[in-house]
Amino acid sequence: MKYFMALLICLPLTLFGAHNVVKGTAKVLTFSKIPVDATLTFGKKSIPILRHPVDASKRIAFIPVNYRSKPGIKKVHITYQGGEKTVDINITQGDYRSETITVAPSKVTPNKKQRERTSREYSEAMKIYGTFTPQRYWSHPFITPMDSHITSTFGTARMYNKTLKSYHSGTDFRAPIGTPLHATNDGVVVIAKDRYYAGNSVVIDHGEGLYSCYYHLSKIDVNKGDMIKQGEVIGLSGMSGRVTGPHLHYAIMLHGTQVDPLKFHHEVNRLFADVPQASP
Repeated sequence: MKYFMALLICLPLTLFGAHNVVKGTAKVLTFSKIPVDATLTFGKKSIPILRHPVDASKRIAFIPVNYRSKPGIKKVHITYQGGEKTVDINITQGDYRSETITVAPSKVTPNKKQRERTSREYSEAMKIYGTFTPQRYWSHPFITPMDSHITSTFGTARMYNKTLKSYHSGTDFRAPIGTPLHATNDGVVVIAKDRYYAGNSVVIDHGEGLYSCYYHLSKIDVNKGDMIKQGEVIGLSGMSGRVTGPHLHYAIMLHGTQVDPLKFHHEVNRLFADVPQASP
């Protein structure tokens, strides 16, 4: 009983109501205090409890909701010595659009050699996205990789060549070939290579299970293992891979789950905005 009472005291009251979260997005839970032995799970996924980026008195947890999730209530389980508490996540459908895209036939029905290549590339990427780097590299609000018109938003249902159904797993920015692309925050390059669907690709590990992805480049200006600072040019836009024209595909992977990158930026950047700034 004493542990249950301690949790009631430590967890902010705002956590006891249901949090509405559109499928394909992430929710940041903020704890004023939380027992040191507490652990979080969401579905079958263990969610790390992290330090707040600017407020040492608080802790946070990033809850990614898969695009394929069914609408309805899903619970975050908070387990601690002597008890457990739950937080309700109300998953909603969201207002996602649909579109039809025509690409080269080989990008829809690849041959055996191409399928083997895409399988290797997928396995490599998922192993990376499933890696939790204990160090946090970022310490600033996230920025966009370029200042340009958005041509396709995250989550748009897609039909390729009237045969392949998929959904858009990132945000596309209009970008004439050769436009400089900037790292959205500090991190370490973990992928810098040409891939079958994504074309010339850069992936940055920001630490603690968070990765940003930049696809279809015409030129890669970084190497695997490079330490990158926010705003640094990592390459030039292009139209490599499965594309209909030149653009940048920007994506976020969080704890192995694709989430809307710009909505994730908004959630994280609110952590900085909510903390009162010291007077000069």
